[in-house]
Amino acid sequence: MIRIITDSTSDLSPARQEALGVDVIPLSVHFGEEVFRDGVDITNAEFYDRLSKVDTLPTTSQINPEVFADVFRKYLDQGDEIVGIFISSAMSGTCQSALIARDMVDGEDRIHVVDSRTVTFALGLLVEVAATLRDQGLSAKELAAKLEELAGRLRLLAVVDTLKYLKMGGRISTASAVVGALLNINPIITIENGLVEGIGKARGRKAAFQWIAKRMEKEAPDLSLPVSFGHTNTPEAMAECQSFFADTIGGATVHTSNIGSVVGTHVGPGATGIVYFRAE
Repeated sequence: MIRIITDSTSDLSPARQEALGVDVIPLSVHFGEEVFRDGVDITNAEFYDRLSKVDTLPTTSQINPEVFADVFRKYLDQGDEIVGIFISSAMSGTCQSALIARDMVDGEDRIHVVDSRTVTFALGLLVEVAATLRDQGLSAKELAAKLEELAGRLRLLAVVDTLKYLKMGGRISTASAVVGALLNINPIITIENGLVEGIGKARGRKAAFQWIAKRMEKEAPDLSLPVSFGHTNTPEAMAECQSFFADTIGGATVHTSNIGSVVGTHVGPGATGIVYFRAE
């Protein structure tokens, strides 16, 4: 059997994890001296409630190799193979921890580690496709190779509702945040080179969706593959996003996700966006 393992930054709901038959290992979220296992000891709703009250942004810590090794040993002892799909190595050492753990358990031939080069519901969408390909009968080696190729075609485009958390994280100046708030400026973000980056801005959410739509004209989605919409604790914003892009992605399988702590820390509540695979 092929076991698919990912981390909690994939933002797959417990119900979706069970439906897909995947294992999700949590990173840790730190609010000062308090430490929570992402998605286990703290829900997304609890995370955003705490986030709204902090003066200093929370941090996250990677999964350590020993945690991976314990999971790997369990499945290797059962005769299984493993495909691990993890948060971008440019954002976290989690992927490196998985590689260290693979060496610890002498699993080089049976454990395949994929650096997704992305995060949040983009990582979740890659896991969705991985489960489908597994069920179609691909070998673990074939599956890992296909996922590496697909990771290069993933596109995440999202609009941020508030500049508060970007300012707190030092990604924009206080003056820019004040001016942006007064002008109703919404930053537009993507994943580039494995990191979250700002790529545009618009006045208001609808204008931001229009900006994203023009970007998608340059890199059209492959509608034979699924699409995902996500939000940071604001499902009504995601509903607007889905409605706006309904015609663009008509016919594609659609998934949804509540964006968790890793991206949510920097963009705050109210963000929403779309993830898709660029057509070849």
